[in-house]
Amino acid sequence: MKTSTTMIIAAAVVALAACNKTSPTQNEASNIEANAENQAENVTAAGENEATNIMNSAENKASAVKNESKNEAAAIKNEGANQAAAVKNSASNTTEAKKK
Repeated sequence: MKTSTTMIIAAAVVALAACNKTSPTQNEASNIEANAENQAENVTAAGENEATNIMNSAENKASAVKNESKNEAAAIKNEGANQAAAVKNSASNTTEAKKK
């Protein structure tokens, strides 16, 4: 897509240059300038895309770490609740056994 855009712009510049009846040197200078501008725009766009990708990746990793820590916390809570229930059951069983 970037290449086709560059080619279209270059063709347009050449067509305009032919209409203006400027010298071949002026045409070449215009083409060089147009190509340089296109390349600069492409580099800027590529840099912006890369920056966006890096930010998205960082956000995804942060979310994964948060989710993992929440899951681990929930597992610890559940384990604690299970141990507490086991202790209560054990104490209740001991009390009932002493009553008999």
